[in-house]
Amino acid sequence: MNTQQLKRHCRQYPGAVESLHGEPSNILVYKVGDKTFAYFKTSEPERWRFSVRVTPDRFLELTDMPGVKPARYMGRFHWVTIVDVGKFPADYLAELVDGSYRRAVESLSKARQKALAQPSATA
Repeated sequence: MNTQQLKRHCRQYPGAVESLHGEPSNILVYKVGDKTFAYFKTSEPERWRFSVRVTPDRFLELTDMPGVKPARYMGRFHWVTIVDVGKFPADYLAELVDGSYRRAVESLSKARQKALAQPSATA
């Protein structure tokens, strides 16, 4: 999966919103409600490094893999950064984004969760 495909994947979730934050953070953020579930760094030298929130067990597993490290400033909250998404298995990457999105949705109020679930119930 390349960067463009991963961006499309992040946008396809119900209620997902993409927003670009310029200086000084330089990140492309994916949120559901007011909860971030993924982001890309958009400035050099870390351009297109991708970060996602994972479970504590996955955090330990992933940070032992080459090309994955704790996310700067967010590692203590179990966020990891994938240095090159093109070299990471696409199905595993999609699974990590799915998990991060679900965690973000679960942290929303019950009313917000219900509003997100409604369009898929009528489809």
